[in-house]
Amino acid sequence: MSAMISSWSPDKKHSDVERWICIYPAYLNNKKTLAQGRRLPKDICVENPTHQEIRDVLFSTGLRIGVENKLYPREKSKEMLYRGRIRVEIKNDDGKPINEEYPTRESVMRFIVESIPKLKTRQNRPADQQPQSVQQGSNKAKGKKGRR
Repeated sequence: MSAMISSWSPDKKHSDVERWICIYPAYLNNKKTLAQGRRLPKDICVENPTHQEIRDVLFSTGLRIGVENKLYPREKSKEMLYRGRIRVEIKNDDGKPINEEYPTRESVMRFIVESIPKLKTRQNRPADQQPQSVQQGSNKAKGKKGRR
């Protein structure tokens, strides 16, 4: 990935980095709306995926991947947590899929959202870092009244 990426051209081969698919963490985040960039149904997406988790999951597929320090254009926060774009080569120069299990961009993204919850970093979270929706369930039962 040390070569500089130029603009897209139909003359480029599928092996050129410019032709690889791009995956931003926002595509797979169940906290985002479709307008904010989520690309898959909310019920199968994961909570706040990072580019490191996506990279770790894709490493096992045998596909060539690259990590770029880019920020998703629709992302409001400029923090480092939201940075990162993953590029994945899914086709050979002849246009055939490198791995028959992942012929399309959507199949790669579906594999990622199925695999991220299985990561050790996701399974061994301390109680204070659990998703907030789990912790808030007990607060709703108290029946607090609003201002009068």
